[in-house]
Formats: sequence, structure tokens, C-alpha cells
Amino acid sequence: MQTDHGGHWNGDSLDLDAYVKRLGYTGERVPTLEVLRALHRAHVTSIPFENVSAVLGIPLPLDLESVQDKLVRAPRGGYCYEHVTLFAAALERLGFKFTALIGRVTLGNDKILPATHALLAVAPSDDERTWLCDVGFGGGPLGPIELADGAEAEFEGWRFRMERREGVLGVDEWWLYQYGADGWLDRHTFTLIPQYPIDYVVGSHFVGSHPRSPFVKRLFAQHFSAARHQLIDGLTWIQVLPDGTRSEQKIEVADLQRVLREEFGIELDAELIARLPSGTDSD
Repeated sequence: MQTDHGGHWNGDSLDLDAYVKRLGYTGERVPTLEVLRALHRAHVTSIPFENVSAVLGIPLPLDLESVQDKLVRAPRGGYCYEHVTLFAAALERLGFKFTALIGRVTLGNDKILPATHALLAVAPSDDERTWLCDVGFGGGPLGPIELADGAEAEFEGWRFRMERREGVLGVDEWWLYQYGADGWLDRHTFTLIPQYPIDYVVGSHFVGSHPRSPFVKRLFAQHFSAARHQLIDGLTWIQVLPDGTRSEQKIEVADLQRVLREEFGIELDAELIARLPSGTDSD
């Protein structure tokens, strides 16, 4: 695997102290597997997933300063490109070697969907293996997963599996599966072709502005922990447990601001809340 030799992700410009404070991380700052695991877990459980800016038509710049302002300095979250841009800067600053990737979210869908999901493949300094870091999906995992055919990982009941398949032109496809109430479900597929910040800018432009992107149509918010995965889809509040147990309830518009703040850690003023669409258009 071709690893990034640094400089592309503006790690030197990252406010590392503010970032680790946002995560509640107090451990070492070295490029080891132990640190990677701890940072991954802290990032996933501390910074929520949300598409408020996209659904309101607010620009979503991916320069590091803008991403830090939104995900680190403000009590907000972001979608995959923002999360991975931030995490990549942190890894680069700490001396990790990695490859930025783009995948296709599948979720059992037979239709070929656009490659719009950002991930990282990371090579710690003290481990010969390569690890998939998926900090921007909104639904975990809690830690990196070994990038090896058939590798399985369990994080306090949340189960994942990697699978490699022969792809076109000799480029292998990798598939990430997650175990749920109905068994194993393919979550997304990707290749190890390196991506760079400009590639993420292109993908983010589609996700954040194209009229057929689901992220411009209705609110999505997610918070993940060892105990549960919480989601908001429009005005539906969904909770999923590690064993796949799922519950849903409707949120009253008057309660949305409070639920986002108390359950998801997302602070929105009343003006932004009032502008959010309340429908569930899934076209």
C-alpha cells in the first residue's frame, strides 16, 4: 500500500491541543497502534455526525481551519469528509503514515452508488499491519479494523468484518461488513487507490450541494458509543443497540433543539433550527 509521506493534510496547522481536548484524550502523542486505537475511539464517540450546513445550503469548506472551527472549536459535528480531513491532519501531525481513500456506501444496495465516503488506511510505526480507520461514517466502529481478508473485529458487542474481492483491471475491492439484527450487511466498498485533499473537495461538493444527494434534503445526525448508536433522520429519532435491537420515535419540532444538544452534542441556535426541513423525502 502506498502511504502518504506527509504535507498534504496540513498537520502542522492543526491546533493539536484543542483537538485532543475536544476528544478528552490525554494519552501519548506518538504514531503507535495503541495511540491510533485510542484516538479513533475518542474521535468517534466525541464528535457527532451531522449535515446541518448541507441541508441549509451553507457552504462546507474543507480547508483545515474551517473544519477545526466547526468540529473542534464549536459544539458541532460534520460528515465524513470533514471528519476524515480533521483526523488525517491529526495523524500527519503525530507522524503516522497513511493512505486517504474513497469508498461507496452500499448497505445491501444492488445499485452502484457514487464513491462519496472518506476513509483512511493507516500504518502505525510499531505494527506491520495496515488498519482501516472509518471515523466519519457516524455509526462507528469504535476502533481501527485490520485491513486483511477475513479479518473480524468486535468492539463491546459491535461486530465488523473485512473481505477482499477481485476487482476490475486487477484492482482489488475491499468490503466492510457490519453484523446486525439480520446478520452480516455490507456497509461500504473501496479500493486502495490513494486520494488527496482535492479529491475530497470534489466528492464533498456533490454530497453537500447536488440536488439528488440525500444530505441536502433532510436532517441527519448521529452519535455513536459503546452502548448505543443514535440517529436522527428528519424528525425520526432512532436508537440501535449492539445486538441490533432498534427503536424509533418521532421528535416534535419544538423538541429538536434540545434533543440535538442533550443527546448528540450539537448546538444550534433557534434560527437554524427554524430553517431545517421537517420532511423525510428519500428520493
